Amino acid sequence: MTTATGAFRLPMPPEQAFPLFTARGERSWVAGWEPRFPAGDVDDTEPGTVFVTGAGEQVTTWVVVDRVAGETIRYARVVPGVTAGTVRVDVRPSGAGSEVTVTYDLTALTPEAEPALRDFFAGYAHFLESWREAIGAIRNDE
Repeated sequence: MTTATGAFRLPMPPEQAFPLFTARGERSWVAGWEPRFPAGDVDDTEPGTVFVTGAGEQVTTWVVVDRVAGETIRYARVVPGVTAGTVRVDVRPSGAGSEVTVTYDLTALTPEAEPALRDFFAGYAHFLESWREAIGAIRNDE
């Protein structure tokens, strides 16, 4: 398992920031993000909720593992034959805004998946910066 944690600030209070990190909330800032819920119309933050993203060979199954409403959400995620692990997002007050801390714990499921996983973690800081920028872009469009 490989772990990376990073943080960034958002110029909005936690009650506005937290929903952006739910399955449905990410639609507003992640291009092409279209979660599908096999169980139908469910609370996308309820522990045990399952949703699927992606298409073709790169389908990811997500499960909400736990949450502290408005503060923390943790997902298990599996890309069959590629990676498995968890993603945790913590949103805390910070001045007039929020600090968002994101932790990915992932394991490559095959030796062939290891190089891409190493690349992902090597670029983790840039990956999180792209989140901050994408969220900033939707805030400027409002």
